[in-house]
Amino acid sequence: MKRIVVGLFLLAAAVAAYAQATKPADTLGIGDAVRVTVYQQTDLTTDARITENGTITMPLIGEVKGLSAIEAGTQIGEALKSGQFLKNPQVTVAVTTVRSRQVNVLGMVARPGRYPLDESSSRLADVIAASGGILTGGSELVTLVRDGQPTKVDVMAKAVDLKNGDTILVDRAAQFYIYGEVTRAGAYRVEPNMTVMQAIAAGGGITPRGSESRLILRRPAADGKFVENYVGLLEPVRADDVIYVREALF
Repeated sequence: MKRIVVGLFLLAAAVAAYAQATKPADTLGIGDAVRVTVYQQTDLTTDARITENGTITMPLIGEVKGLSAIEAGTQIGEALKSGQFLKNPQVTVAVTTVRSRQVNVLGMVARPGRYPLDESSSRLADVIAASGGILTGGSELVTLVRDGQPTKVDVMAKAVDLKNGDTILVDRAAQFYIYGEVTRAGAYRVEPNMTVMQAIAAGGGITPRGSESRLILRRPAADGKFVENYVGLLEPVRADDVIYVREALF
């Protein structure tokens, strides 16, 4: 059932990501803030935001539409020239704040939601930090959905550049459970290459009544059932393992 739910979640995220077409960095999108500069005409320097119609509103000429910053600059220059405001205007359009290029951050973070990408915050780690960071119990092995394809990515392993429309899903970290003669029974995070000995240490160690030679591991099998076996301290720990520390015989 858990796999079905996760699968449906990833499918929904993929559809949402597909709906946002990936665009080049200089493409203008609704909500982007831009600065329009006309060479040697400081009174025409304009800070504007791309409207819902995809236009920039300029003094003298009104609304101008351009798919990219370069195209918008060219059209503004042509409008100033054709309106006989300037003979040979040189216009540049620079994006100052990107709001149209966004990614979705979902799951176990402090503030799930949509976050903009720009030159200083296009890395996975930066966006995770902007969302308030991974909550206690969340996994640093996150799911990155790009163009409908989910991929597992370790946030701490390497720098990952994000693209418009990406979705990051921070799932719950893999856990094991320990009870019986341990100081702090409960659920704990499975660390890389973890052994039963380390799992017992996470639980505060064995009580004076417990025995390290009487350890039972209850592990889910492929058919959904659980298999119980006595194990040693060096047995690797997997997700959803249940470790029971029994009392010593004497």
